[in-house]
Amino acid sequence: MLKVQILKPAIAALSLAVAASGMAASSETSAPLAIVIHGGAGTILKENMTEVTEKAVRAKLTEATNAGYAVLESNGSAMDAVIAAIRILEDSPLFNAGRGAVYNYEGHHELDASLMDGADQNAGAVAGVQHIRNPISLARLVMDASPHVMLMGEGAEAFARSQNVPMVENSIFNTERRYESLQKAKQKLEKEERRGKDYQAALDALPLHYRYGTVGAVALDASGNLAAGTSTGGMTAKRYGRIGDAPIIGAGTWADNASCAVSATGHGEYFIRFHVAADICARVKYQGKSAQQAADNVIHDVLMPAGGTGGVIVLDPAGNISMSFNTPGMYRASRSREQPVKTGIYKAD
Repeated sequence: MLKVQILKPAIAALSLAVAASGMAASSETSAPLAIVIHGGAGTILKENMTEVTEKAVRAKLTEATNAGYAVLESNGSAMDAVIAAIRILEDSPLFNAGRGAVYNYEGHHELDASLMDGADQNAGAVAGVQHIRNPISLARLVMDASPHVMLMGEGAEAFARSQNVPMVENSIFNTERRYESLQKAKQKLEKEERRGKDYQAALDALPLHYRYGTVGAVALDASGNLAAGTSTGGMTAKRYGRIGDAPIIGAGTWADNASCAVSATGHGEYFIRFHVAADICARVKYQGKSAQQAADNVIHDVLMPAGGTGGVIVLDPAGNISMSFNTPGMYRASRSREQPVKTGIYKAD
């Protein structure tokens, strides 16, 4: 009888432990997971897109999204998920980052990238690197292995060598399509300059698609941490060491667990001037707006009246996915625990 009385409390305690363990497991498996990516915004119209190209773009967006989500699904960090997705886009000639980067005026490629961790606002960025295959990975090293936030050009590459990052020839980023774009852009610029326009006026005369193109990702992991990253080849025919918003923390990239994570794409000068990514999250944090409301306010009501074009992808701590753009299209894709992969190109998608 005594043995039974002793066993009953022990069994009860074991039952409580099992129940608690089950509740913890259930809570972990029900935690929101999500990733959103973009491959640039601009004058992207269905009538200008071949069926083959559209299929290839959607396939690559899907591949990158699934790669990032696989990290989250295996209990990886939002930061690792963002990098996994962006590296795939950097390695594709379809997008203006890494392998598909545009040319500067002198016929070279200068690459920019940045990352931010929503847990502690730690960040890393590189600008104007020419011999780094995946700038987003170097941005991670700047964040984790240096006392700095942003490194540029030769200094960034010297740091990369100190971290045993292999250097690549700048020519690996060459693509025929981007070279043709450079020649057309230079012809237009030189024509405008012959007409007496200064550099700024000549640049303003370029069609919008020469001025931007970016890739990026935002993610939410099972621990509730947000992260954001952005990578780009910049502006076609850019000169004088021009740097856009992609490597600028607060302009093209921002993440804060208390509000949201943002990656931007568009005419970088405007995104820098209006501190777009951080402004969106500030509106969520201090004005109590939803991420979608905040993104729409900034993209349509602040940026567009000033002449700024482009878009953003946004995630909040609950895993709500938001996208906002004021251009005809934006390459984009998302996946969450509740939603399978969904891709978009045109405004109607």
